Amino acid sequence: MLDIVIESRSAILSPAVKVKRILPFRLRRMIGPFIFMDHAGPISAMPQQPSTLDVLPHPHIGLSTVSYLFGGQVTHRDSLGVEQIIRPGEVNWMTAGSGISHSERFEDPASLAGGLEMIQTWVALPERDEEAAPSFNNYTPEQLPVYTDKGVWMRLIAGDAYGLKNGVKTNSPLFYLHVVLQKGAAFGLPREHSERGFYIVKGSMEISGITYTAGKMLVFSKGVDPLLIAKEDTTLMLLGGEPLGERFIWWNFVSSRKERIEQAKEDWKQGRIILPPNDDKEFIPLPDDKFRPAGSSPRPEPLS
Repeated sequence: MLDIVIESRSAILSPAVKVKRILPFRLRRMIGPFIFMDHAGPISAMPQQPSTLDVLPHPHIGLSTVSYLFGGQVTHRDSLGVEQIIRPGEVNWMTAGSGISHSERFEDPASLAGGLEMIQTWVALPERDEEAAPSFNNYTPEQLPVYTDKGVWMRLIAGDAYGLKNGVKTNSPLFYLHVVLQKGAAFGLPREHSERGFYIVKGSMEISGITYTAGKMLVFSKGVDPLLIAKEDTTLMLLGGEPLGERFIWWNFVSSRKERIEQAKEDWKQGRIILPPNDDKEFIPLPDDKFRPAGSSPRPEPLS
C-alpha cells in the first residue's frame, strides 16, 4: 500500500536560493538510508549579487551528501583540498564520516543560461562507518548505466535496481535513479529493497486512479507493486533501500548517538573541523540552539 504522500516545503539554502525540502518529514524521517532531500531551482537568472547564490563552507558528520544536477553547474570545494566543478548528469558523492567541511559556489554566470536545477540528498552511514575517513568521488555520466524502454529512460545514480549496477561506492544497500517518462508510459518500482519511494520533479503520475503532481514524494511498503502511469511527460527521482535504525539530526550533523552531535557542534565552534584550503575566508557559523534554522532542529531528534 501507499505509506505516505510527502508534500515538499519551502526552505532557504542561501540568500538567493529557495529549495523544496522533502526529507526529513515529521511523519516520515527516512526512506532506507536517505535522511535528507532538497530540490533547488530551476534558477535561470543571475541575481545582482551573484555571491548570494553561494553556500558558504559548512560542516558535516555521519553522512554522505549526493549532489545531482539537471542543469547549470556548481563548484564544490572541501577540506580535503578537492575542487570539483559539478555538471549535469554527474554523481558527486562526498562522505563526511568523522568530519568534513565544504562549500558550493555558483561562479559562472553562463551556467545559468539553461537554468540551474539540482537535487541534493544525504545518505546516513551505518554505525560502523560513521567515523570513517572523509572522502569525495565524482562519477561522470559515462560511468552510470542507462536503461531505455518504450517511453522510459532511466539512469542509475547509485546502488542497484532493475538489474542495473554501477561503480558508485555506497556503504549500505540502496537504490537511487533519475527517471524520465513520456506521457502514457507505465512502469513499476524496484522490488529488491525494503523501503521505496519516488519524488516527482516535474509532471504528474497516476496510481490506482489518483493523480499526484510535482513536488510530492510517495513512499511504499515492501511487497506492494503499484503500476505507475505518467499523465504527461514526467521526471522522477526514485530512491530507497534498507533501513539503518535510529538516527539523530541537528543542522548538518547526523549520528546514531546524541553525544556525537554535541561533540560535532563543539568541534565546529573550536575550528577542529578545518575549512577548505582554497575557500577558507568565510564560513557559516554554528546556529544558535534557541531557534531553528533551515534544515535543522533545535536539538537532536531521532529519525527512524
